Amino acid sequence: MNENARKWVKAAGVRAVKTVAQTAVATIGTAAVMGEVNWPMVGSAAVLAGVLSLLTSVAGLPELQQ
Repeated sequence: MNENARKWVKAAGVRAVKTVAQTAVATIGTAAVMGEVNWPMVGSAAVLAGVLSLLTSVAGLPELQQ
């Protein structure tokens, strides 16, 4: 794997992990207000957000612009 690809994978991975965490926190907070946390829903929403983050990163990552 060349250096540019390695940098992209790292930056996209960091961004996806942050997105997953933010989505999980938001979903848990919303569910807690409603009275009960639906953990499968939290997990699926967080994973979907991570996948969407990776797909969005294909368009470009501002962190890697030179």
